[in-house]
Amino acid sequence: MSADKILVTGANGQLGSALIPYLTSMYGAGSVIATDIIENEHQLPYFELLDVTDAEALSRLIRRHRISQIYHLAAVLSAKGEKNPLETWYLNTGTFLNVLEAARSLKVGKVFFPSSIAVFGDNIDREFVSQNAGLLPATAYGMSKAASENWMAYYYRRYGLDVRSLRYPGIVGYQSNPGGGTTDYAVAIFHKAAARQTFHCFLKADTILPMIYMEDAIAATLQLMEAPSDRIRVRTSYNLAGMSFSPAEIAAEIRKHNPGFEMICEPDFRQEIADTWPKRIDDSEARSQWGWQPRFDLAAMVADMMDHLEIQYKRTVATG
Repeated sequence: MSADKILVTGANGQLGSALIPYLTSMYGAGSVIATDIIENEHQLPYFELLDVTDAEALSRLIRRHRISQIYHLAAVLSAKGEKNPLETWYLNTGTFLNVLEAARSLKVGKVFFPSSIAVFGDNIDREFVSQNAGLLPATAYGMSKAASENWMAYYYRRYGLDVRSLRYPGIVGYQSNPGGGTTDYAVAIFHKAAARQTFHCFLKADTILPMIYMEDAIAATLQLMEAPSDRIRVRTSYNLAGMSFSPAEIAAEIRKHNPGFEMICEPDFRQEIADTWPKRIDDSEARSQWGWQPRFDLAAMVADMMDHLEIQYKRTVATG
């Protein structure tokens, strides 16, 4: 693996900042180039500023570092995206096309692209969404992801470019703050609980959405990218599942660790987005084709999140 050079775009985001240490441990120091349009928020090693809308700058970086794999994580998320849908479309799809073209012309070996449950719309059976359910997204973010899935399949069929993808549910992790997604209530709730504050939830208490713990999301990503090419039979994006729960259910689990925790539900525009998304995901193709299996259920995730964030908040109080 040491010969590989990895480029990560959007490295300051929730997934990127958590994924990079794992990639560095696999490929070695200096083999993972973290990039973002803003400064190095997480003090990541080997960081460079990169605006992925600049196709020439992207190609120059790939040539200079002799990049062999790209993890393209730069994107505007669902809730933020609805505030400026055209900019969201341009940024999300335009940057991915820049990555695909650079990877094709410069013969990059593999590309990873994060898709999302936002590709599904209200035409689906929300109770259990199959791999091949029709895509009719309700947001600009979802439309950009659905279009990008088709571009992945196109570049694979026409050019043989090895592009791999996962349809992530909501990702819950302690490594970074909420980033503007509809499922990010499930991150924010832990920060309020650890700070001993009331949580104001922007979804109804009984809104069930599919989620995954960050450790499982990273494990699935690396497992997919390391799988032999002949095991990858879905060339759009694989459904991925961890667990499904509602705000009421996660709050009840948090109270096992913090009995005084309070949550008030005040639904806003994000409720309409959540109402178009699946409740549960059928990820049987990922399980059968390359062996995906989550480790964390709701109870295990809450226990681990509370352990990590309570340590963080105690340090903040002690040094504050």
